[in-house]
Amino acid sequence: MKKAIAEISARHLHISPQHLAKLFGPNFKLKKQHKLSQPGEFASKQTLEIIGLKNKLEKVRIVGPVRKKTQIELSLTDCIFLGIRPVLRLSGDVKNSPGVILKGPKGKLKIREGVIIPKRHLHLPEKQAKSWGLKNKQKIKVSFKGPRAAILKEVMVRVGDYKTRVHLDTDEANAIGIKNNATVELSF
Repeated sequence: MKKAIAEISARHLHISPQHLAKLFGPNFKLKKQHKLSQPGEFASKQTLEIIGLKNKLEKVRIVGPVRKKTQIELSLTDCIFLGIRPVLRLSGDVKNSPGVILKGPKGKLKIREGVIIPKRHLHLPEKQAKSWGLKNKQKIKVSFKGPRAAILKEVMVRVGDYKTRVHLDTDEANAIGIKNNATVELSF
């Protein structure tokens, strides 16, 4: 049985250079608060307010570096709170997803699409994927032992320049009682 570390991903967003400039001012650069486990990624010191149809979420962390497209990753609970009809997607797939209003220190803007609930997934470096016989976008199962033991199906494999980590959102983690950096078993 193969094992991996599970990381719990709280609400956050990735931002495009254009949206960063509109919300924080021209030539603004994200400031690193701390590194994340995936190469090159970091939690920035910057946060935004996300305004939905019913409510707003304050101090939502921006994950750097900037990306081509702005993408807001929320839990189902967050989407219901905001009044957004959620879509479950792989990171990067924002086409025809809901939009929101983003508010920063220098203004606000309405984005037409970009809100997703990220599908649970396993990040794998290419060498490890090859040795385990796994392919990009293959679906596997993740099991967790504990008082609320569970088997999570439909976990998507993401092969690339990654560290081996399973990513779950806060709703999934809370439902099964798993903590950040817990060890999980993989079956495929």
